[in-house]
Amino acid sequence: MKLEVESLTLEYAGRRAVDAVSLAVESGEMVAIVGPNGSGKSTLLRGMSRLQKPAGGRVLLDGRDIRRMAAREVARDLAILTQSPEAGLDLTVRELVWRGRYPHQGILQRPSASDYEAVEWAMDAADVAHLAGRALGALSGGERQRAWIALALAQQPKVMLLDEPTSFLDIRHQVEVMHLLRRLNHQGMTIVTVLHDLLLAGRFAGRIIALTNGRIAFDGSPAAVLDPAALEAVFGLPMMVIPDPESGQPIALPRPDPALCAAARPAAD
Repeated sequence: MKLEVESLTLEYAGRRAVDAVSLAVESGEMVAIVGPNGSGKSTLLRGMSRLQKPAGGRVLLDGRDIRRMAAREVARDLAILTQSPEAGLDLTVRELVWRGRYPHQGILQRPSASDYEAVEWAMDAADVAHLAGRALGALSGGERQRAWIALALAQQPKVMLLDEPTSFLDIRHQVEVMHLLRRLNHQGMTIVTVLHDLLLAGRFAGRIIALTNGRIAFDGSPAAVLDPAALEAVFGLPMMVIPDPESGQPIALPRPDPALCAAARPAAD
């Protein structure tokens, strides 16, 4: 399912956070959006999902303006996981994940076998099945994050938008979440995710879009756009790019200040 952004302008806290951005995400793509804090990444994602009304421009989901679609209709095809989702902390994980089935149910419709299957699959996929009966308030930040990912998965969307899905997670669960997103992408789901970690972006995404001051600074495959000069212009610090020793894919790293990060001294005999 294709997602198009046409001259989208969004405001946040009284300022223009996204400035006439245009882009198209083709069906089956996996895209990472990167950029410094305040560059407009999260605001763009909210605008792409219909959570924020644009000051100008529009967003099309398979050629239809999402502002002209019913919220339930949009939710059947598009799910969003915001950076700081809110819900009653007294909800159990299972109760939270069941909310992902609401777009697929009628007002008086009883849950079907497919609803139960979707909820159980989502909890297994996000590694929270063993927490199903626990209240959100009793979970760690990482566990709660995975519960929210399970909620988004339970919608069984064709397009998933995620804002920092690896935040609060240790390195093992960061990689597991990215592997999960990649598997879903291989199965045909369109994925757009905001990431701070350039290593994860370069390793897992097929396309990277960088924002700065609410505008697109670069957009392309990791091999095409992960360039030291381009990264320095976006992030405002010296960068270096080295090839992955196994895949040859570019790995972007901040260049350390030699005065503060001296090379290790040889061990004494």
